[in-house]
Amino acid sequence: MTTETLKVDGMSCGHCVEAVEGSVGKLAGVSKVKVHLEEGTVDVEYDENVTNHAEITETIDDQGYDVM
Repeated sequence: MTTETLKVDGMSCGHCVEAVEGSVGKLAGVSKVKVHLEEGTVDVEYDENVTNHAEITETIDDQGYDVM
C-alpha cells in the first residue's frame, strides 16, 4: 500500500469534500481517502498494483480541482 498527501487547490466546502472523497474512493485499489479543507490537502491510501498517482490526480482534476 502507498499513502500520499496531495495538495489540491479550489476545495472550499462540504460539497468539495463529497466530490473528491466520493470520486477517488470509487477507484479500484483505493482503500482510504480523506480531504482536509483547512490545509487544502487530500490523503489517499491505495494499492499501487491496481491504481496510480496519475489516475488519482486525473480523477480529482475531473471534479474541477487542481492538484498542485
